[in-house]
Amino acid sequence: MPKCDLTGKKRLVGNNVSHANNRTKMVQKPNVQKKRLFVPGMDRFVTLSVSTRALRTIDRIGIEAYARKLGIDLNKFID
Repeated sequence: MPKCDLTGKKRLVGNNVSHANNRTKMVQKPNVQKKRLFVPGMDRFVTLSVSTRALRTIDRIGIEAYARKLGIDLNKFID
């Protein structure tokens, strides 16, 4: 089951509802990518499963600022 290491996004479960109101279970999976990111403060790479929304935020404010904002220690993700 894919899950974002930073934001915690995971799959959503719900129902597909047809025009005749038949309901079948469906799953929506998050767009999670495995990425190797460089952390300048540690001068090392970390490998994370990251949602694409989190990647956009990392591009904007940086991985260290984003991890600090979320209260995540990047040392446990060191290669």
